[in-house]
Amino acid sequence: MKRVHRSRLWIPLAVALVALGGYLVGRLGDGSTQAQPSPTAALAGRDVYYPGSEELKPDEMRVIACGTGMPNARPKQAAACWIVELGNGDKFIFDIGLGSAERIAAMKIPYDYLDKLFIGHLHADHIGDLDALWIGGVVSNRQRPLRIWGPNGSEERLGTQYMVDRMKEMYAWDFASRQGNVNTQGFEVEVHEFDYKAVNEVIYQENGVTIRSIPAIHAIDGPVSFILTWNGLKFSFSSDTYPNKWWMEHTKDSDLAIHECFAPPSFMVNKQSFAVLDALNVATQVHTSPAMFGKVMSQITPRMAVGYHVFNDFDTQPQIMSEIRQTYSGPVVLAVDYMVFNVTKEDIRVRMAVIDEDIWPLPSITKTLPADPKDRVGFSEFITGGRVVYEEVIKFYYEQTNKMFGTNYEPPK
Repeated sequence: MKRVHRSRLWIPLAVALVALGGYLVGRLGDGSTQAQPSPTAALAGRDVYYPGSEELKPDEMRVIACGTGMPNARPKQAAACWIVELGNGDKFIFDIGLGSAERIAAMKIPYDYLDKLFIGHLHADHIGDLDALWIGGVVSNRQRPLRIWGPNGSEERLGTQYMVDRMKEMYAWDFASRQGNVNTQGFEVEVHEFDYKAVNEVIYQENGVTIRSIPAIHAIDGPVSFILTWNGLKFSFSSDTYPNKWWMEHTKDSDLAIHECFAPPSFMVNKQSFAVLDALNVATQVHTSPAMFGKVMSQITPRMAVGYHVFNDFDTQPQIMSEIRQTYSGPVVLAVDYMVFNVTKEDIRVRMAVIDEDIWPLPSITKTLPADPKDRVGFSEFITGGRVVYEEVIKFYYEQTNKMFGTNYEPPK
């Protein structure tokens, strides 16, 4: 059974820091000697992650928390979303909940690479920013389909394909408005819908990466959890689920096991004024409460357990960790947004990302294809008749831009 090297991460002090502070910033005591700091040189090691600044090693997995909160998004925590980056160049998104697109943007990854999404179920806090990922790729020159893997449902209307089809209908005006103004190849969506009852079946297998699906138990029939294996590493993601036999059997010995660890009933009553009976039902029958999360992790014994799907605050974390510790004594982190895990066979490093709030979308790695003006829907005579055209200003911008980029475009007549 694989375990985290104790001298690197999980000495008792580190466990205490994670339990009380929620973050483990860097590795503890990796055996290296600290050079005398220079007044001008860069530091030899970084205890934080700067997106886009570190090469991912060929045998390394990087997992980024882009949404760790509860169904209502908030500034501190978006709803469910995780990015998995692999040393072979592949990148995967697991769930795309409300508010998570902003976190994804902060990771400075071109949209060309953000084309593989795995959805655990169709609650808004797990798909709410799907439209932002989809259309964001269109305006950022993702010239390939957005590929989505998600479960079917007990009825056609409850499946992933149905949801995506209705989303495309909802954005009919958006699509029409962009035709002839930007290249629209990225509007294509490729849905891979699979049986939610399938147990440990392969739903993706490319480039040495295998992703399997297992049933999850949440709200009604349809939810699933995912298991990714690559290069001898194993990543398991519950999405939302009640403790179940499939998770217990198939996620054993995961290197990183991310499982919901929902708010206990008292929080829901005191913080959100839930009726007591409703709070008990949601926290102990629909979701996995902290002590139940601990039971789950005690049975699957991952190298590192990661709890998410709870508001992780100074006044909530102590009780959550106390309840987890009633049933689990192994390595555990209670995640927050922008937490980053670097996983190899020898080590698991946990840090926080430092983000640039002024980030622009990164340029595409693909040559931008111009839009075809013939595709433009345009305006009616009524709307066109309302335009106030400042020809001298338009001429100024055309002349300035042509000079800057060596082009020779004429303003439209």
